[in-house]
Amino acid sequence: MRRILIALAATTMIVGAAAAQTAETTTTETFITAKPTDVLSYNLVNLNVTNNADETIGEIKDLILSEGQLAGYIVSVGGVLGMGERYVIASPKAGKITYVENDKKWTAVMDATKDQLKAAPEFKYEGRWKR
Repeated sequence: MRRILIALAATTMIVGAAAAQTAETTTTETFITAKPTDVLSYNLVNLNVTNNADETIGEIKDLILSEGQLAGYIVSVGGVLGMGERYVIASPKAGKITYVENDKKWTAVMDATKDQLKAAPEFKYEGRWKR
């Protein structure tokens, strides 16, 4: 009986050690390094959005993040001095944000007209998004 208990204990230790060797470990990346192609949000907020005809059609007011990824730009359109403006959400794929090295400034270009932005579904800062 004693031999059986010793054999059982030894087998349990061997199986436990084997399981520990095959267990997967996951690590979470805590810190990263910014790449030269990265963009800081303050460079985008209040950036005028122009179209391909170089007409100003709106202004980026905010960014939407979804599951840690950029999901959209909240763009204001219309209005004067903050009165009467409405907000729409533009997909990041709908425009192009670039840094012009010679001018040392950011540009946002979107292939749309002001009328198309005005006709887009409206976003409202209310509920969980209330400022």
